[in-house]
Parts: sequence; structure tokens; C-alpha cells
Amino acid sequence: MSFDLTDLRLFVHVVESGSITKGAELSHLALASASARIRGMEDMLEVPLLSRGRRGVAPTQAGQALVRHARIILAQWDRMMGELGEYAKGLKGHVRLLCNTATLTEFLPDLLSAYLNKHPNVSVDVHEKLSAEIVQDVVDGKADLGVVAKATDVGELETHPFRELTMVVVASPKHSLASKRSISFSEVLEYDTVGMFEGSSIQTYLEGHAARMGKQISYRVRLRGFLAMGRMVENNVGVAIIPDTAAQRCKETMDIRAIRLTDSWATRQLILCARSFKDLPMHVRELVDMLHS
Repeated sequence: MSFDLTDLRLFVHVVESGSITKGAELSHLALASASARIRGMEDMLEVPLLSRGRRGVAPTQAGQALVRHARIILAQWDRMMGELGEYAKGLKGHVRLLCNTATLTEFLPDLLSAYLNKHPNVSVDVHEKLSAEIVQDVVDGKADLGVVAKATDVGELETHPFRELTMVVVASPKHSLASKRSISFSEVLEYDTVGMFEGSSIQTYLEGHAARMGKQISYRVRLRGFLAMGRMVENNVGVAIIPDTAAQRCKETMDIRAIRLTDSWATRQLILCARSFKDLPMHVRELVDMLHS
């Protein structure tokens, strides 16, 4: 007996969902058939692949090795079929892209709009994550491309430069910080803050820097967009730390002041990363070329 693509896809679905039942459903298999396939894999390898418990299943060490290789094989298969589909015009291309909050809101909308208009048969799935999570997902084959800070350890992933991102403090003209031209993050933490929603990568990043100083961010309100944050700042609810591009956009319609952050991490180089740019399907390589330009 040997594994086939259905076995590998089933096993990945089972591990990611933590349930054989759910994995079978995602793989469009009957539960009995899915269970038999997994037992067949374990019998052939002569090692348990799943640890079964009351709350579901989890991969054993052997299972973790299998799912890692399965993701790579399935990703390569999808790339092959996608590229052949480019020639046959029969398959719809798909790109899985991971990035942080600022990249998603400040850089990607215009770039992706131009790309999608040129590629009507391609869809792009964009998710926001922290840099370390992005690297791991690209390594594991869960994503085609990632945008991370240049300082991130990307291991053996290939990289291309993307953009520079600078964070600034914005404050109402009525705020006591409004007259400052520059300020340290430590000083900002003494004031009430307007923040991005809980779990956003940009806010998690700022909270990490605060924690390293032994401090916490004092939130007055947390919102889901830089323009909404700017409006709160204009009404003197608190100060906010946002990308300079977002600050300039807010200043077009709002009376706010932008203050330079003196911390070295306030300006970051962003890079594109992938397992191998040359091995990406044609439609993904064309997106890379657009993002890299």
C-alpha cells in the first residue's frame, strides 16, 4: 500500500481541525472511509500518527513529520495544476498571502486592485498575522507569500525587498503632546491611547515593546481602522500610534498633529518571503513582480 493525494489531504484536514469527523467532512469522505484510510497509513508505517482523546485528535511526532511533508507535496501539486491551468485556461489561479496590519491597509489595496484587474481568473486570499507566524506558515506551505519585517528570522526562505514602514504618534492640537516634534515610545505610554482592535498584529507588536519596558498601554478605546482612530484622536480621546501614510491620509480631513517616534524600531523595512520564488506558479510570480517593483 502507498499513500495517495487523498490520504495526504485527509490527514492534513484531520490535524488542522483536530477531528477525524471534521477532517472527513472537509475531504468529502465518509467517516468510515476516512478512518480506514488513516488506519491504513498507520499500518503501513507501523507507527501511530494520531493521539486520540476525548476532545479530538492530535498528531504524534510521526504525525507531525507526515503533515509537514504532506503540506509541501500538496502545495507542489496545486502549483503544478495551477500552472498547467494557466496554459489550458481551465483552472482558476489562487494566491495565499500573509501580512501585518499596516501592509494590509497601507500598501496592498492599490497593488492588489491593479493585479486583480489584470488577472480576472485569479483570486487572492489575504490574512493578517504576526511576522513569526507568517514565516512558519510559509515554511509549512500554508501560504504562498508573506510580508514580514526585515529583522525577522526567515530561516532558509527567499526574500525580496518590499516597502519601508514608519510609525508616528498622532495627537489632537489640544493635547499636551501636540507641540512636540519627536517623542519616545516610553513617554507615549504615560498617556491614554486610542488603539487598534485586540489581536491586530500592529497592536500586538506595540504591546510587545511596552512589555519589554515593563509597562502596559492604557487604552481608552480600540477600533478597526486608522481613519476611525484618527477621528477619536482629533476629538482628544487619546493619542495613537499609526503608520505615517495613515497619518497623512487622516490629516487631509482631520485636525491632528503627527509626532516622530525616536525609537529605532519605529521605522522598519518590509520584505516579501517565499520558499522559492522561481518555483511559484506563473500567476503568483507575476504578483511578486508587481509587489517587488
